[in-house]
Amino acid sequence: MIKLHLDANAKSRLRYSIVSTQIDASSITRMAHEKTYRTNVRIGNWNEDLCLEEDAKKEYLEKKARGELAAQKVDFLKQNILRPVNLTVINDGRLHFGDVVMLVNMGGENRECSAVSINTDINSLTKIPSPGIQAPCAVSAGRGIQACARTAFIITSVDGSPEGSILHFEQSFALKTTSGFASGLYLTSDLKSFQKCAKKSRLQEVNLENSSSFLSWWKITHFDPQERLEFEGQPVPANVSVLIIHCKTNQALAVLGDHILWTTYGKEYEMTAHTFLDSHKAEQDNNHWTVCTADPSGNGLVLLNHSQSVTNKELTQANPDM
Repeated sequence: MIKLHLDANAKSRLRYSIVSTQIDASSITRMAHEKTYRTNVRIGNWNEDLCLEEDAKKEYLEKKARGELAAQKVDFLKQNILRPVNLTVINDGRLHFGDVVMLVNMGGENRECSAVSINTDINSLTKIPSPGIQAPCAVSAGRGIQACARTAFIITSVDGSPEGSILHFEQSFALKTTSGFASGLYLTSDLKSFQKCAKKSRLQEVNLENSSSFLSWWKITHFDPQERLEFEGQPVPANVSVLIIHCKTNQALAVLGDHILWTTYGKEYEMTAHTFLDSHKAEQDNNHWTVCTADPSGNGLVLLNHSQSVTNKELTQANPDM
């Protein structure tokens, strides 16, 4: 073994040389993995980088021409799914098979007024054979109380009742979306399982399917348990609070204010089929729905106009000078 005897200056120079070598090695390694120049600086594989940028730009322009960009798909979806729909105007105050209606929950402590809405995104879009949405498709409780393809449902017969006949309490029916872009899908539910349940609450799932079956049968029940037997078999009035019960599982349609969904249309509430009972064994306001129709005067929904008139009346009574 050869021992080197170095003075202090020699040792310092040797240490500096070793550190510099390590720094240079690490710098070279880092620069090998980093792109320090733009493609217009012709260094390295500049020709390949330029070709890749041109290919990416060409692909972008082709997708834009075909309308396949994500932003274009979102605009196309909203233009069609939010297109206004004319709800049915009724003169006798009763619901009928074939009526186009909205299902509205008036809200509660932790949620605003909301309506049953199609919750679809660009992944559910289809253009064959015509533009529309494909099943299965989720639903949510949207806060936009406007009659459009997303919120309109048709009361459909499942027992052979002719279109235009009156719907009665406890009579089975189906709820179908409008034809065209909404594809005529049926509101469906089934017993919850480990693989099929609501995303947030893990309760019984509600979604839209493209075919009618016993899973898409519903019935309307009076919201007051003490008067339920008296109203059984009676015509169902429109624009009043009722319960919508799933025939197979006997669970009531519900909106969950404490389970928020961030959708393409904004902040909305999760929907499920689950009966929420209070201490008196009565259904809570999560299960209270109003089957809304159009105002004959053409001023939107009968329910909202009635609520606004009641509010104005209360304000007038509180302030006679108004």
